[in-house]
Amino acid sequence: MNTFPNENSDIKVSVIVLTYNHEKFIRKTLDSILSQQINFKFEVIVGDDASPDSTADIIREYYAKYPDIIVPMLHEKNLGGFGKNNTLAALAIAKGKYIAPMDGDDYWTSDQKLQKLADFLDQNPDFVACFHNAEIIFDDDSHPNQFVNAPDQKEIVTVEDFIGEEEVWFIATSAILFRNGVITHYPQWFHESKSGDIPRYILLGKGGTKFKYINETMSVYRKNRNSGMSFTDGYKDVEFLQNRIGMYRGIDQELDYKFHETLNKNIARYYRMMLDSKQFVGKYFKQMPTAITYLRLAKPSSEIQREIIREYIFPKWLSNLYSFFALLPHRIKKSL
Repeated sequence: MNTFPNENSDIKVSVIVLTYNHEKFIRKTLDSILSQQINFKFEVIVGDDASPDSTADIIREYYAKYPDIIVPMLHEKNLGGFGKNNTLAALAIAKGKYIAPMDGDDYWTSDQKLQKLADFLDQNPDFVACFHNAEIIFDDDSHPNQFVNAPDQKEIVTVEDFIGEEEVWFIATSAILFRNGVITHYPQWFHESKSGDIPRYILLGKGGTKFKYINETMSVYRKNRNSGMSFTDGYKDVEFLQNRIGMYRGIDQELDYKFHETLNKNIARYYRMMLDSKQFVGKYFKQMPTAITYLRLAKPSSEIQREIIREYIFPKWLSNLYSFFALLPHRIKKSL
């Protein structure tokens, strides 16, 4: 790993940019950061996870132009861990009072973003973080542009707001600024999770701390198939679904089972999706125990229970097989 240390010690914000195969996007990302209008010092740590394209060369180019701001971390080998090991390596050297995370294909759309968020945290020491809205764009035009936060987004958020019977996510990576040093330990479930944002928000808020929503759209969350982690979220893939189950079991333990019943219903959703996953379709002896687990955790209505039993536990082919063998002695006796 090649690291070029930044010697500044009076830095207020560390922007952490995580890159992998982002040669098409990283210039716009870095330009949006460097255009910030601020009255404090900041650093931009750019961690490249051994990209096979020219991302590292572009980072070196920006370092040559802005050696007092850009801090390259160019890993010679991919660190794995779904990109989180790259994140932790950057956090380990961050000198800022606050952390602004950023994926290498996203960008900020307001040159006041850092100043506004840092001012809020300066003036409100009882808040652990603040965040704003972000626009989601799809590079392949598969969906229309949309916003992360709904018009009725709560202004003050606590850890309880991240817990639901379905997956809860409403803070884009590029939209948050949080206090450095609040998270002192990263548990095993964090390292194993494919998601980075959800575990981070749980760990930031678990002590009862607050997040502040600033109702402005100041960044773009880009979804692209070449290097975007969100496109690896396969809700028809058993491995992904099992990973989500493991993450929420870890969150359940992390929060001392305070939201156990709610999280069980969330976990049950993934077991339900697993029934129709590409690895389970048509495979009764995989579907049947999974269906039983779903019923135990979800405790669904009687109508849904009957549907699951009919489709996955006692399906038509099994009913026909049972009828065949049940009637077989009668048929044999009749034929004699």
